Amino acid sequence: MKNRRLSVLAALLIAAMVLAACPQPTPVVETVKETVVVTQVVTQTEEVVVTPTPVPPVQGGVWVEGSSADATILNPILASDSASFDVLGWFFPSLLGQDPFSGAIVPTEMAASWDVSEDGLVWTFHLQDGVMWSDGEQVNADDFKFTYDAIGSDLVETPRKANLDNIESIEVLDPLTIQVTYAEVKCDALNNLGLGWLPSHLYAEDFSDVMDSPLNEEPTVSAGPFIFNEWTRDDNSTVLRNDGYWKGAPNMDGWIYKIVPDPGARLAQLQTGELDLIGVQPEQLTTVQLDANLNLHKFKDDGYSYIGLNQANPANPQAGQDEDGNLVEQDPHPILSDLAVRQAIAHALDYDAIISKVYLGQGFQIASNVLPAVGWAHDPSLQPYAFDTELASQILDDAGWTDSDEDGVRECNGCATAEEGATLTIRLQTNAGNTTREDLGALVQDQLNGIGFDIQFEAIEFGTLVGELLGQTFDMVIIGWTGLGTDPNDDSFWHSKFDTPGSGFNFVSYQNPRIDELLEQAVSVPGCATEERATFYHEIQQIINNDIPYVFVTGSVGNTGYSKKFNGTNPGPWSFYHNVETWSLAQ
Repeated sequence: MKNRRLSVLAALLIAAMVLAACPQPTPVVETVKETVVVTQVVTQTEEVVVTPTPVPPVQGGVWVEGSSADATILNPILASDSASFDVLGWFFPSLLGQDPFSGAIVPTEMAASWDVSEDGLVWTFHLQDGVMWSDGEQVNADDFKFTYDAIGSDLVETPRKANLDNIESIEVLDPLTIQVTYAEVKCDALNNLGLGWLPSHLYAEDFSDVMDSPLNEEPTVSAGPFIFNEWTRDDNSTVLRNDGYWKGAPNMDGWIYKIVPDPGARLAQLQTGELDLIGVQPEQLTTVQLDANLNLHKFKDDGYSYIGLNQANPANPQAGQDEDGNLVEQDPHPILSDLAVRQAIAHALDYDAIISKVYLGQGFQIASNVLPAVGWAHDPSLQPYAFDTELASQILDDAGWTDSDEDGVRECNGCATAEEGATLTIRLQTNAGNTTREDLGALVQDQLNGIGFDIQFEAIEFGTLVGELLGQTFDMVIIGWTGLGTDPNDDSFWHSKFDTPGSGFNFVSYQNPRIDELLEQAVSVPGCATEERATFYHEIQQIINNDIPYVFVTGSVGNTGYSKKFNGTNPGPWSFYHNVETWSLAQ
């Protein structure tokens, strides 16, 4: 889509947003769930209680979310970044809901209920009736089947191929009944069925237009609370109220996703009312907490920050498996394929200083890939790598990385993977506009260069970074995972079959046959007893800790600053907007 100015309608929305952001008188009576309780004291001993009376919601207003990064594509099966899902999440219905406070899967979306066969292989979902696309077509089982069949099509390049793992068939029993059959028990089966559905009536039956459809940038229909209006690249996306939303039309007029790359500018615009919500960086917490016009939502995020270490040669990306499922020996990265180098990196970083200085205490050190929040699968006995620069230097010396010319940068002198004389030079990248990651990058560069690395650090545009990650053309990256959910299965990050240049999330080209085996066994435990599955995940964590495909920096603590423009906001750790249709403009 070419950049263009906001449409007249979008401009009106922004004007409405500015007006709504003007300071309002402090309300005398608190509105809770649209009901006011008034107690009037008549005498010192007598009270008259007035029966609660419904207060009609106030219509209008626009909510503006600020972000450092723009969306890349508005198709739920092609998107791979959180910015895209922030926007497209308003339009496309999904089979399953998630409790915003516990994270549990609940029947609050298209699946009103479901049945499971005794052997755990056949899942039958009964859909909500009367849910409509905004063009008047019914949302039904055909849309679900089309979406997942599209994921499996050879014509569609998508990082969501893992969502089909172990699915034997998807059948439409009737317009409101879907039957999903698995080849084997898959303990996290429901987690793979939560993607947004495509409107099948707008696509070719053979999926030939999915990759290049104009709907990828301008969705023309919606079955969510808002309808797409306009997307101006690197500036903003605007959406409008969907009056036909099946849960009830929102009270607000619309929602804007505004790109403000500079975090200081985002905070300033939050304070002036130009923005209504931002992710708060650690150094901004005090400012938000002291502003009487703002709220702060703090939570332990289901994610972590890490440094990804590409195991394969970025000049020659290769798939991890061939068409028959056999491992493909990778062209190794000339430096990072050396385990000794990865060990040295892991020991050279001062994690306490990073969490204290960069994250301002808003984080916690982790040793491997399963977060403490998934208590039954997390291995608390596993220790993170200790900060020890002497040990890191000794590991490099022993591996043949020495500074023979004493210029401060080590060279290969009998090392295992690089050409003789090659310097220990590595590119480190992250996304520009995230000052926490930029600060972390500068600190990592300083600490690694202190023991003889030559780290070339750069912060680049987010979409460009995602392209390099999925294309596997990077060396090291500072990035993070979020939305990991309540099940520990993260095979799409580690299994060799998801090492697929251009689309796979195993973009560090990690290969370990034992990990492949354990990941498959962990989701195939008969009965899915957590105590049995935990055994596999404990071993997985140990191996990943040993192999160091990632340097785990910190578990995530989320901080969201938001305005008091609307009543009814009730953010949970798993969803901020779960009840957006009930929000009402504050008076």
